[in-house]
Amino acid sequence: MVASDLVPVFTENFSNNLESLRDFLGVEGRSAFEQLLDRLFDDIVPTICRFPMSGRALLQRPIQSIETETRVKQIQQLLRPGDELREFIVDEYIVLYMKRSRRLLFLAIKHHRQLSFEFNQFWA
Repeated sequence: MVASDLVPVFTENFSNNLESLRDFLGVEGRSAFEQLLDRLFDDIVPTICRFPMSGRALLQRPIQSIETETRVKQIQQLLRPGDELREFIVDEYIVLYMKRSRRLLFLAIKHHRQLSFEFNQFWA
């Protein structure tokens, strides 16, 4: 598949995360948030669309707890054959996305100081 065939899709959760990031960074972080938005749509999203496997495979990390093992098994049951769940780290942010067929689903974005991803929100 030619990477240019991939269509970016932004989930409601991704949009909600951006709003949370804006609140998290606060008034003093307004400039940083605007820079993030510019970089996200001018650089990060096009890069991931062009090179979708450039992010690290999320489920390939070493499992170091029972809780993580349980969560990984739950996530694996939700994935379809051929899905690639990946994370792309840029500056202080982590972008969680999934390559599914000809689409790139942008699932979440977090500042590294925020809480972890809530996977229950990604699948109905």
